[in-house]
Amino acid sequence: MTHMEEEKKSKTQAKKEMHDLQKLGERLSELSASQIDGMPVPDKLKEALHFVKTIKSHGARSRQMQYIGALMRDVDMEPVQTSLGLIQSGHKIDVAAFLETEKLRDRLLEDNKDALEEVVTRFPEIDRQHLNQLVRNARKESDQNKPPKSKKALFRYLKDFVDNENSIR
Repeated sequence: MTHMEEEKKSKTQAKKEMHDLQKLGERLSELSASQIDGMPVPDKLKEALHFVKTIKSHGARSRQMQYIGALMRDVDMEPVQTSLGLIQSGHKIDVAAFLETEKLRDRLLEDNKDALEEVVTRFPEIDRQHLNQLVRNARKESDQNKPPKSKKALFRYLKDFVDNENSIR
């Protein structure tokens, strides 16, 4: 067997690789436009990924996905898979931070002094007076059945500190 024959892939292996590329293309097509633009892929592939989002017909979408798979043959997939993994794991971190912030805000609004002390201890740089004012205003709005303007402001204020803490970790 010569060196050339060793490098030649079997037809089954080539089909499997094309199918895997098409699956990766499906995952890429589910990303938002800004996430697609941030991917390390050629512009032609980015355009194809943006275009597939506009297609409604199942057959046309299938053909476009095959085209995306063909374009991906010429692209080094390792950086693309790494970027995709980071995006997906980053989303999980964002959701966890969101839920944590929501829980902190709700505990503060329950008139819980322990929660206030916990927040001040956890974030020593937080402005205690401003925090108390936001909590007081949010409770007042809730009691008067007003729109939750201060509740949202409290959430954003806490989220800044939680996000900052998560970026340091």
